[in-house]
Amino acid sequence: MTHTPEEHKATLHRYLKARRAGLLAKLDGLHEYDLRRPMTRTGTNLLGLVKHVATTEAEYFGLVFGRPFGHPMPWAGEDAEDNADMWVPETESVRSILDLHHAAAAHSDATIEALSLDAPGVVPWWKPETREVTLQQILVHMGLETAHHAGHADIIRELIDGSIGYTAGHPNLPPFDEQRWGAYRDGIERAARAAAVAAREEIHD
Repeated sequence: MTHTPEEHKATLHRYLKARRAGLLAKLDGLHEYDLRRPMTRTGTNLLGLVKHVATTEAEYFGLVFGRPFGHPMPWAGEDAEDNADMWVPETESVRSILDLHHAAAAHSDATIEALSLDAPGVVPWWKPETREVTLQQILVHMGLETAHHAGHADIIRELIDGSIGYTAGHPNLPPFDEQRWGAYRDGIERAARAAAVAAREEIHD
């Protein structure tokens, strides 16, 4: 079956929208502290992931195609501190980050709808030999970027309160109860320990 460029664009756009929804779903029902608190050695946190993805979308579907995003993003400026787009100071509200994400998504959607897949763009922060791009390339890039961080959010949310699944209406996981999940995890642990023992024995043989 042959698909038109517009159909290919619609498919890429649909997957991007789904990944956005999956990321935002990880914020549902959490209190202020849990939305912001660092959960890894490098400070990964849920609200920061949303802030980062929104910032990235605004730049890739905005500046890259000569369609600047109108909202100020001082954390993305040249004089900003490292990783300033990956966490949220107490002076920035949860609502402001959600509004940023919605605004960036709307701006991106308008760019995607206005341009053809082969529309040219320039990513000034990429190497000179790779910075000339097309809308198709950036759609793939942002779909992967968003999915990458939605995966981070999956793990972070499970660490916070045990919540799992893609979204509330689409869990995408077996319907195990706590006992079944415990047995499942224990089985993985036993297999990992057995493999480690076998590897040590192989080294000493």
